[in-house]
Amino acid sequence: MKAAQSATHPYDEESLTVPQAEVTLHVNGASHRLRLDARVTLLDALRDHLGLTGAKKGCDQGACGACTVLVDGKRVVSCLMLAAQCEDREVTTVEGLSEGDTPHPMQAAFARHDAFQCGYCTPGQVMSAVSLLAEGRAGSEEDICEFMSGNLCRCGAYPNIRAAIRDVAAGG
Repeated sequence: MKAAQSATHPYDEESLTVPQAEVTLHVNGASHRLRLDARVTLLDALRDHLGLTGAKKGCDQGACGACTVLVDGKRVVSCLMLAAQCEDREVTTVEGLSEGDTPHPMQAAFARHDAFQCGYCTPGQVMSAVSLLAEGRAGSEEDICEFMSGNLCRCGAYPNIRAAIRDVAAGG
């Protein structure tokens, strides 16, 4: 079988080289020097190389928001960003929001308002909600719906998610 493949392809798998990148990622206040395939996404670098599994791989197409993290304080879907693009940028994951054992106010509000069911989308929802407040986009129910629309919840916990965001926006 290998001989037949060689006859139809001008190269074999062993002769291919994968481009590598040396990347320094600053994640949740710590620096990590990694040597990665240059095509590795930020999501895969976080999960597979740093063991930070809060960001979830949902659609792997940027459509569901389960992998949302902050890069330099702005929300991004980490499945569409290359790790190499984050060289010397500050990345914050859901694991980096809390202060020791004290949850971030948004994490506490999600728990208080039962703003999750299965929990798969929750880290991305929390990260988007934190960014939404930082962006000043929680002025109305319509604003919250609009600016959280990139984060999908298959369980339909949207009313409780919006209640948690309103709570934190009001200083709760």
